[in-house]
Parts: sequence; structure tokens; C-alpha cells
Amino acid sequence: MIPEHENNRQAWSEAAKSYADDTEQTLAFLRSGGTNFVAPEYEFLRPLMPCDRAIHLQCAGGRDTLSLWNLGAREVIGVDINDDMIALARLRGEALGAPAQWVRSDVLETPDSLNGTADLVYTGRGAVCWLMDIEAWARVIARLLRPGGHFYFFDGHPVSWVWDLNAQHFQLDAEYGDYFSTRVYEDEGWPTSYIPEAYQQGELVKKFERQWTVAQLINALITAGLVLEKLGEHPDLYWDTFPNLAPELAAKLPQTLSILARKPE
Repeated sequence: MIPEHENNRQAWSEAAKSYADDTEQTLAFLRSGGTNFVAPEYEFLRPLMPCDRAIHLQCAGGRDTLSLWNLGAREVIGVDINDDMIALARLRGEALGAPAQWVRSDVLETPDSLNGTADLVYTGRGAVCWLMDIEAWARVIARLLRPGGHFYFFDGHPVSWVWDLNAQHFQLDAEYGDYFSTRVYEDEGWPTSYIPEAYQQGELVKKFERQWTVAQLINALITAGLVLEKLGEHPDLYWDTFPNLAPELAAKLPQTLSILARKPE
């Protein structure tokens, strides 16, 4: 395992404590048929449903994975690097009686037994910033898909990385404000708009992130043999990224990115 990925594996246990506390609410939401997607995602996902098998890479606590089941996937498989997240996802899946499998693995080491079995591979919501090798990531996606299967990516738009999260206007962040930076950033703790401070007590594990440009993401998928079908740039946010920024101002720049690709027949 890449050393930075091992640190990130441990760090996600801190976030898992927060995720676990809303399990009853999550189960009620999913039992009611709820699907935990942002508006642009439906435009891309609904035409791909129903499907036989959807694999969700970096699935965290399984809420989005099980939403794929509610949306029309007959079977879902969640893959995540963190033991606590997988345990939480398994608990939720079993409580719902969902046709779900859960795999604890670094996404770059996703088991070969899943090769060529996915009608849909999905990932997103703050996923790729934790990965140190985007070309290896794209190769995993390509091998998981069956011929004719689709990959759908929904995540923060890479340009949103450069802004100061706490500012009242768009201004470059003093540390992250370089779109083309290849730096790997080290940090401890989480934005409190994402993980409340109450869950961040004591010594925190150092975690590692880096940004990937739109070109790097797309070129990695093309190099892996996938065919790009559709690209989307959206004003929609999937978490409270800019708590001090007026929503109408945030909507003036792309906040999220969609990529739809297909494995050739």
C-alpha cells in the first residue's frame, strides 16, 4: 500500500465516528426509498438504471452505495480503505436486507475477482483527493467494468480547491491556491463544517491529500482505455464547502464536476 494511503486509512476512522451517529436517520431515509445524490447526478445516473451490478469505489459508510440500490442497481458492492467505514456500511446493508457486498481494500488494490463484473462503477464526493496515483486508479476502473459498462464520477470541481474556504468572497487560499500544483499536502483534523469538532478530540492522525486537474482525470481514463461520453460542470455543492460565502456568489463558478465514460464493447 502507498504509505500516504495507509495514513489516510487510519485517519478515516476519525470521520467514521461522526458517520456512525446518524445511522438510524440514514436507515430511515433509505427504507423510505431515499437516494442521497445531488441534482446533477440524477441526470447522469438515471439513464444507466436499472443495472445488474454497481461498484462504488471509496464508499465510506455506504449511504451512497445503498442509494444506488434504491435508484435501480440490483446488486451493489462498496469498496473502502477503512475498516470502521466498511463495518458501518455492512451494518446498514444488513439492516436493510440489501443485496450488497462490502470489501475493505485500498481502491488501487480492489480484488481481481471483481474484474469485468460491473455495469456501473461510481465514485465521488471527496474521493480522488486522497489518491496518490490517478493512472492506477483509472486502470482499476477499466478492469472492473464489463464491456459496454459505464463509469460515473461526481466530485468537487478541481478549481474549487484553490479558494479560501472561510472567506466571504472568492479569494485564493494562501496554501492551496495553485490549480496546477502537484504538491501532496499534509494535515491533521477536518473542516468542522464536515466533521464536528466534538469528534476531533485527542491526537489526530496525519492525512495526505492532493488535487488532480480536469485534464489529469480525463487523460488517465482515456489512457486506461475508456471512452469519454459526457462532461458536466455544475454550480451545485455536495457539502457546506464555503460556509461564509453567499450561495448566489458560489453559483457563479463551477463547484462540482461530472465525468461519464464507457468501456468499449
